[in-house]
Amino acid sequence: MRLAGDGGNVEPAFLGVHQPMILRTLVRDCLFLNWAVPAELLPPPPEPLRYEIHRAGTRSYVLVSALLFRQVGLRLARLPVARLSYPQCNVRAYVVDGEGLPAVWFWRELMPLWVVPGARLLGRQPARAARFAYPEPIAPGAVGPWRWDVRTGGAAGRLLARAEPGSPAAPADGPVFPAWDALVEHLRQRPRGYALSPLGLERVSTSHPSVPVWPLRATVEDDSLVRAAVPGATPTSWPALHSAWLCPELPFLFEVVSLPEVAVPSQVPAAG
Repeated sequence: MRLAGDGGNVEPAFLGVHQPMILRTLVRDCLFLNWAVPAELLPPPPEPLRYEIHRAGTRSYVLVSALLFRQVGLRLARLPVARLSYPQCNVRAYVVDGEGLPAVWFWRELMPLWVVPGARLLGRQPARAARFAYPEPIAPGAVGPWRWDVRTGGAAGRLLARAEPGSPAAPADGPVFPAWDALVEHLRQRPRGYALSPLGLERVSTSHPSVPVWPLRATVEDDSLVRAAVPGATPTSWPALHSAWLCPELPFLFEVVSLPEVAVPSQVPAAG
């Protein structure tokens, strides 16, 4: 399941061709890794989405994140007994949707192989299989360092990161926010997420409370998985990490909706 952000209440479905699906879950130890990517490196998003552009000097940037987390007790809202728990990773860009709301465009959603068929069939997600090596559950006051490793196979299929608690360094490049908290809220306050699937553009609306986050000092030793997730292209270079933090625990409510008749640029293949 993909994570969008901290925005408002779950909305009633509209424009959907399928009955919306409501799910609940608890997300634990969610690592945010964020990059400020020059806009010219990225393909256009599918309509009606548009990138949220940040300017620094004479350059335009798009913020891109990888989220690595454990999903605990995923269940249908109407069927609370059957629950699933597993690690997951997604890569997303930050966009504005057709109604002007801040949103995310999911480029890649990775989960264990045994979860993929159900995620594609029931959740209509563009899921792909990966192998995960995450740290043990992180307790308050833990000092680290911790290591996250996600692999999809092949030369361009790994995300390897290390992190520990600490004040983040000022980004070497890209937009500068008034304060660290302002950056955190800007990326987390996203009530909607979108992804391409064989059915077209899927929308997930989310609801969850605001929770504390921990600033991290992080390094990314292998970003090939993130670069390979860029739709229709694999950039040969990638910027240095812009920022990082950890969200220890967060309850989520999801509503998944299919949106028909969405224009998709020819260079952006349907995910999955």
